[in-house]
Amino acid sequence: MSVDVPRRIVLLRHAKADWPQVADHERPLADRGRNDAPLAGRRIAEAGLTPELTLCSTALRTRETWKLVVHELPRRPKTVYEERLYDAPVGQLIEVINETSDDITDLLVVGHNPGMHGLADALAGEADEGAKERMDRGAFPTSAFAVVTFSGSWKSVEIGCGRLTSFWAPHE
Repeated sequence: MSVDVPRRIVLLRHAKADWPQVADHERPLADRGRNDAPLAGRRIAEAGLTPELTLCSTALRTRETWKLVVHELPRRPKTVYEERLYDAPVGQLIEVINETSDDITDLLVVGHNPGMHGLADALAGEADEGAKERMDRGAFPTSAFAVVTFSGSWKSVEIGCGRLTSFWAPHE
């Protein structure tokens, strides 16, 4: 596949998590999260986003979010559970994305804040009308996702390389 093809990155923040007396990595979804995650999945499907690969943090709340989202998609993408996405800064998130095979056109990343918001903001050298304002207004709430497009190899993903084309949050 040519490296000049248009590519999309869907950055999905995990659904609302509960706060039981467990390690942060093992926090499960709250009831609201279990309700919102399928909404995000339906919205991803309705938007015509068809990830071929999903990179998901190993935290329990991200894995539970992904299991609820994926059931709403028209087809199940390959899923890789990636430890480096947990509590990752923007630079580390970009490093993980840079490892994606150029056979992949659409990538979905399920992660945490502030990483998802920071990454969407960092990658978006440009933004479609209203997308950045909607994203920044709500501070990238749980179950929200941003879509960034770019052309080139996954190895070329860097700050400012893309265009923020859409942002969705469940309670806007």
